[in-house]
Amino acid sequence: MTDSKTANLILPDQELKLPLILGTEGENAVDISHLRDSTGFITLDDGYGNTGSCESAITYIDGEKGILRYRGYPIEQLAEKSDFVETAYLVIYGELPTIDQRTRFSALLTENAAIHERMVYLFESYPRDAHPMALLGAMVNALACYYPHLATNNHNRDIENFDEAAATLISKVRTITAMAYRMSRGLPVIYPKRGLRYCENFMHMLFSEPYDLYDCPPVVAKALNLILLLHADHEQNCSTAAVRMVASSGANLFASAAAGICGLWGPLHGGANMAVIEMLEAIHQEGDDGSRFITEAKAGKRRLMGFGHRVYKNYDPRAKIIGKTCDELLKTLGVSDPLLDIARHLEQAALKDSYFIERKLYPNVDFYSGIIMRAIGIPLNMFTVMFAIGRMPGWVANWREVATTSKPRIYRPRQIYMGKTARDYVAKEDRK
Repeated sequence: MTDSKTANLILPDQELKLPLILGTEGENAVDISHLRDSTGFITLDDGYGNTGSCESAITYIDGEKGILRYRGYPIEQLAEKSDFVETAYLVIYGELPTIDQRTRFSALLTENAAIHERMVYLFESYPRDAHPMALLGAMVNALACYYPHLATNNHNRDIENFDEAAATLISKVRTITAMAYRMSRGLPVIYPKRGLRYCENFMHMLFSEPYDLYDCPPVVAKALNLILLLHADHEQNCSTAAVRMVASSGANLFASAAAGICGLWGPLHGGANMAVIEMLEAIHQEGDDGSRFITEAKAGKRRLMGFGHRVYKNYDPRAKIIGKTCDELLKTLGVSDPLLDIARHLEQAALKDSYFIERKLYPNVDFYSGIIMRAIGIPLNMFTVMFAIGRMPGWVANWREVATTSKPRIYRPRQIYMGKTARDYVAKEDRK
C-alpha cells in the first residue's frame, strides 16, 4: 500500500521526494524505484540488508518479536494443526485447501513421485561419492529435459501447467534425494509406493530393502513432517532471492529451483544444522561433555553453533515448537548417542546460564533439527538436502509470484565501480 507521505532526499544539487510504502503488517519502506532515472544516483547496500527486493504476500517475519507467519497463519498454529503437504499448498496458493483441493493436490504428488527411468542412468554417470546437494541441483535442473512441456521458459505457457510442475518438483525432490542416498551406498533403488503419505513414502525410499520394507514409526513421520513444515518458507533469504532472480529472466520453475539449491548449499545458509552435529562431534572427540566447551564459548574462544539467529533477535519461534517434538522423538525411540547427551547439556546450560540469557542465545531450529535428523538415521551430508525438500514450497511460491506479476522486469542490481579508470593497452615488451 502506498502512503500519501513522502521522504525528502537532499542531494548536492537537488532535492527529491520519495514515496513511502506501508506494508500490511506496518513495515515501512522508502520507494527508490525511480531514483537513478531522476537523479543519476543509486544506493549502496552491500548484502541487501536494508533493501526490499520485492513486494510479496507469502511470508511475514518480525525478528524482534519472534513472529513467523505463512500467508497470515502463525507458524505455531500450522505446526500444531497442519502437516507439510497442506502447508505446502497454503504457501504456494495462498489459502488452506478445501477437502477437494487437498485430495487433488495429494493425488498430483502421488502421480508425480517416480522419476523418468532414463534419469536413473543419469544418476549412474556421477561419482559414487558425489555430494548429495550437487546431485540434487543437477537432477532438479535436468527435470526440464525430461518434462519439457513444464519448462518452456515462457512464463505464460509455464503457468498454464503450473499445478503439474509444482507437484512434480515437490514430489520428485524426495525421490531424487532418496536415490542419491541409495546410490552413494551401492544400495538398490527403492521406488515410491502408492498409499503412503509424503514423509512415510520418503522414509520408505530411503531405508527400505527389496526383502525388508521399512515401516516408518509415527513419531518419526511426525518429526520429519514438522522439520519440513517449519522450513517451508522464510522470506527473502539467500536461496529464495536466487530463485526470484533467475525466475525474473523468464526461466522455468526447475531452473529457478536449481538456483535456490545452489544458494542453499553454501555453509553460511543451509549448513547450519550440519554445523551443530560437527560441533557435537568435536566436543565428543575431545572427551568433553560440553562443560569445557561452554566455558570456552563464554570466553570467546569457541563458537556455539545452533544458538541465536540472524533474523530472530529474541527467540526463534520454530525452536520452541520443534524442541518438544525432539524430546518426544528421543524418548520414544530410546536413542542412545553420546552426541545427543552433549546436545542436551548445551541446551540446558543455554536456557539457564545468565550469559546466554542476557545475549538471547537460545537454541534455534537448526539445533533441534540437526539432533532429530541424526536420531532418525539421516546422514550428515544429507542435512542440507533435507532443508531443500522443506524449502521447496517457498521457492515454488516465489517463482509463481514473479511469473504472474503484472509488470515483469528482470532483476538487475547496480554496483559502485571501484576499479581502475580508463587506461591504454601496454605492449608485451613494455610491461614490467
